[in-house]
Amino acid sequence: MKEKLLNWLNTALVADFFVVLFAFFWLAIAVVGHTLHIPLGLSIWYKLWQPVFTPAIGILMGGTIISGIASRIAKYRSQQAKS
Repeated sequence: MKEKLLNWLNTALVADFFVVLFAFFWLAIAVVGHTLHIPLGLSIWYKLWQPVFTPAIGILMGGTIISGIASRIAKYRSQQAKS
């Protein structure tokens, strides 16, 4: 059960990582377009920042910390079991 939960968490974090990566590339392209006076969706990106991208970044950071702590605990327990 714990393995299934960790696998699900890692899969969700990978998906969330790609959402954050997409947001970063969209921002970079939109800023270049804004500089060249080409509308590439910078205003839409700004509207999505607070409700979509900020929570995605927070979930990614929090999930990574939780996943790291869980793997450390599992590693510690497996070392204790071997001793």
